[in-house]
Amino acid sequence: MKFFNKIGSVFFDFIETIVIALSIFLVVYLFFLQPHQVNGQSMVPNFLSGEYVLTDKVSYRMRNPERGEVVVFHSPDSAHCAKGTGCDFIKRVIGVPGENIEVKNNGIYVNGSRILESYIPDDYQTLAGEFTKNRVVTLGANEYFVSGDNRPYSSDSRAWGPIKKEDIVGKAFYRYWPPQVMGSIHKANY
Repeated sequence: MKFFNKIGSVFFDFIETIVIALSIFLVVYLFFLQPHQVNGQSMVPNFLSGEYVLTDKVSYRMRNPERGEVVVFHSPDSAHCAKGTGCDFIKRVIGVPGENIEVKNNGIYVNGSRILESYIPDDYQTLAGEFTKNRVVTLGANEYFVSGDNRPYSSDSRAWGPIKKEDIVGKAFYRYWPPQVMGSIHKANY
């Protein structure tokens, strides 16, 4: 009888430990951090398809995204992501609320000044998309202009317009896979 009581006690301790660990994981996943996999070529050469990043879901509850930060957000309807796939995009913030954005002369202009993007190779072309062709885009109070680093192969705000702050999942802050590129993700300086 004592033997069965000990086995039962060990079993329930094990189950209790598993339940607590899963509860902690679930709280962290839902409210603080979330892993995301980079899919596609839109952020090459800075992020490659198959890499994994951790997304900080707390920072933007206390402050607004800043130009140069890499963000993960829910795809806009006009991006034609398959319904029910939980499709999230990873892009770089180029324009913040209240700014005027124009894509011309192989570059992006913010409030009339071309931004210098040292993280983009010189041979990458920055062309206007369907949304930005022959126009200046003025960002509203909660709107952000985002773009992939691989401009020729990125579906971004140039094609489907600005994103809303409420669609942003969080800031990509740490790349953890593969091990050779593991490290913090820094904001680009302009």
